[in-house]
Amino acid sequence: MEVAAQTSERVRELIWHELGPFTVFDVETTGMSATNDRIVEIAAVRIDPGGKLERFQTLVHPGRRIPPAATTVHHISDEMVQGAPNFKEAILGFLKLAEESTLVAHNALFDLGFLQEGLTRVGLPLWNGKTLDSLRLLRRTHPGLPSYSLQSLRAYFQLPSEKGMNAHRAGADVEWTILVLEIALTEALKRNAPL
Repeated sequence: MEVAAQTSERVRELIWHELGPFTVFDVETTGMSATNDRIVEIAAVRIDPGGKLERFQTLVHPGRRIPPAATTVHHISDEMVQGAPNFKEAILGFLKLAEESTLVAHNALFDLGFLQEGLTRVGLPLWNGKTLDSLRLLRRTHPGLPSYSLQSLRAYFQLPSEKGMNAHRAGADVEWTILVLEIALTEALKRNAPL
């Protein structure tokens, strides 16, 4: 019984990032279909167990025009991606960063779907490492919130916004997802709840 109590106390003392390494990532796309649409921006932050951060961000040339409806959401235009790397060039740096970590995204099915489809399309191996959806985790640790969209959570938790951080840009969304992940994992550790 004493060992169990000591273990439980150690879990409560953990800082959330000690459960890592985590690579929090986000993609912006030409549309909503992972099969038919393409990634136009990818950003990621790797958080090592000691709390060290390493960032990655790039625009991606999708090999097609970006529909005006998509540009309205993320404000990424055809002109902006003109000299950007294609998906295969861009994804290699991301995969190196994410190596041997848990991939985290908010509403991960969307981002992982685009990642896996893109990897398949260019003949690279699929991601088969660990994944974590911050949205699903937050639903468990904070049930009953009015909305679990990232922008609603920004308002609910009063997440800080630095100058130049725009919603629906991959870099900003990653920074807010890290804060949401911290909130959810800290609460899970307090409760000694399974992830």
